[in-house]
This record gives sequence, structure tokens and C-alpha cells, in this order.
Amino acid sequence: MKSVDLNLLVALDALLEEGSVSGAAERMRTSTPTMSRTLARLRRAFGDPLLVRAGRQMVPTPRALAVREQVRSLVEQATGMFLETGVPDLGSLKATFTVQANDMVIGALAQPLLGAVHRQAPNVTVRFVPEDSGDSTPKLREGSTDLVISVADSASGEVNSERLVVDRVLALVRAGHPLLRGEVTLERFAGAQHISVSRRGRLTGPIDDHLAERGLHRQVVSVVPSWVASWHMLAQTDLVGLATEKLSRQAVRLLDLRTVRIPLRLPPIVIAQSWHVRHQADPTHTWFRHCVRGVFEGLHAGSDEPTGF
Repeated sequence: MKSVDLNLLVALDALLEEGSVSGAAERMRTSTPTMSRTLARLRRAFGDPLLVRAGRQMVPTPRALAVREQVRSLVEQATGMFLETGVPDLGSLKATFTVQANDMVIGALAQPLLGAVHRQAPNVTVRFVPEDSGDSTPKLREGSTDLVISVADSASGEVNSERLVVDRVLALVRAGHPLLRGEVTLERFAGAQHISVSRRGRLTGPIDDHLAERGLHRQVVSVVPSWVASWHMLAQTDLVGLATEKLSRQAVRLLDLRTVRIPLRLPPIVIAQSWHVRHQADPTHTWFRHCVRGVFEGLHAGSDEPTGF
């Protein structure tokens, strides 16, 4: 350890977040050649390439993915040690945090997050606003939104992000649904009547592309702009809907729904929280992000196998 420069962890954090040497150099206000040399030092220290070229992009190796969250946590903790303001007085803290998310995230997050926040800071208000289809960076920049929780995206130079949970897409039906009788084949799944969720009213989505590759298509008979609205319709009809396993777990229990594996190789859904870089070392914002992270860790700990087959 005497030969390891711990500043390399800050550089590694920037490289993993940006996914490029030039992007990390810009974030750390240094030159691209300097960052290239830093990456070379990191590779020697870890004994791993960490970032490798894939077409025009650089992608993290399994080793880099394994240490990513630990590196972020260490950098955040180290930054917090140098804060002049120190730990906030949570008992007397009066603040409002505005969180942007879709209604599936809000349904899973709102109640446990408010409980976690109020156990330490009873005078804090948590305000949720609906997900926006546009770039959230301007709202984070101007301060009208403190935190965006959504499907992970490549962060800009002025936005930091942290992965919260990796989820999977499942089909959702009512108890006693005909689809639950027997093996759920791809043909049976596609042949059912479906409800889709789209703020823009779109009839198709990524899952339809996967079905089309196999010569199949869904019959979408209804489109609603809200996940919760779709689940209430599922509870009273023979329609088939979609949800992610961990975020919908509470709704599944409350509405007596059943989750079903879709016989497709669907990519995982990665949910992340994002914030403006000016809040990176702010003690109250760091504390609030920690509360959010704790709720999602609880969702992960409660993971179980889908039922209904």
C-alpha cells in the first residue's frame, strides 16, 4: 500500500462513471494524456485492464464492475472527511428534497424512504415529481430537482450517478389468470391480450422487438400512462401487463397479482440515482442519498423468486 496513490481511486471513479478517458479528464480538469497515464497506473495497481475498447466506446471489465460501488463509496467517504460543515444536525434540519421518478419507483420507495428520513429528521419533506421524458440535467442544475431515480443512463460531466438496484422484467397477471394454467410458452405469452404503459401512448416497446425477432407480436388492447393504473386493471381483467420484480413486489401483494417469467432473454433493468456534482460533498444531500440507497438495499435483500408457474 505504500506505493499506491489513493488519489487513483478518485480517477478510477471518474473513469468508470464517464466510460471514457476524455470524459474523465474533463471531469477532473486535467488533460487526456494525463488521464491515459493515470489509467495505465490503475491497470498496473489492479492487475486488470479495467476499461477496454468495444467499438467506439470503452466498457468496464468484470473486475471494474465488482469494485465500482466500493470505489464510489470510498471516494464519497473520503470527500466527507474534509467537509468544514461536518455532520448535519438532523434533529433540527428543515429541508425539502425533490425526487423525480416514475410511479413504479415512487410506489416502492415513498413509504419506506419517508420512514427512514423521519426517524432521523422529522422536519424534512420529501416531494416526488413525475418522470420527465427529456434530459433531467437542467432541472438538477437549477435546483428544482435534487435527485433523479430512473433507468441508469450515461451521466453528463455535471451529473453524478450511483447504481441502486438491478431488476428484471416479468409478466404480471391476476390470480387465477388462464396464463397460469400450464407452461408459459412464448406463444401463449404473445397470444394473450396485453396492456402497455407509455406516457406518450406508444403501442409497442422493447419487448415487441424481441418478439418480432421470433416472428411473434403482442395484441396490445390498452395503453395507460401509469404503471399503478395498469396494475389495477390487471387485478380485474384477463389482460397481461409488465413490471420489474423488486419494484412491484408491494403492489403484487396488495393487489393479489401473480408474476410470471417471460420466456425471453431480456436485458436487466438497472436503476440509479443521479444528482448534480455541486451536491457531491454536501452533508445533507449525502445523508439523503444514503437514505435512498438504504431503501433500495432493502428491496434487494427481500428478493425472491417469482410465483405463478
